[in-house]
Amino acid sequence: MDYRYGSHTVDTIEYHFVWVTKYRYKVLTGDVALRVRELVRQTCAIFEIKILQGVVRKDHGHILVSAPPHLAPSEIMRRIKGRRSRQWFEAFPLLKKRSWGRHFWARGYLCATGGQRTEEMIEAYLAQHFEPNPSANFRTEDSQRVLDPYPDF
Repeated sequence: MDYRYGSHTVDTIEYHFVWVTKYRYKVLTGDVALRVRELVRQTCAIFEIKILQGVVRKDHGHILVSAPPHLAPSEIMRRIKGRRSRQWFEAFPLLKKRSWGRHFWARGYLCATGGQRTEEMIEAYLAQHFEPNPSANFRTEDSQRVLDPYPDF
């Protein structure tokens, strides 16, 4: 078990988050999925949140993170989902058409705490979403380049 050391604290706080796109649209493919992964990594780095494992599926994302004790789970998800939506709309204008009202993500999310026993279960659950030889601990389901993320729109 890895502990996080602060000036006055020693902790190990792990959360498993799952969040979905608005209306569960399957838009997280190709470049969009890679950009989502990149922005989630940047946000986590800014707030000293360590991503232990994660996956971006076509309509939702999963991450298992180790967070500092001063960040509430709701604050973590607010940071990941909130300010980054604007950057996705700027990078991918077609998303703006599909997700009217400037909302890329659905309102809710799942948050489960990870203990020693459930951590293995969470990692096994996340592992079933990947190809056999994963290259990193936070991947996209579809790593192929897609020119039009909305072929049937």
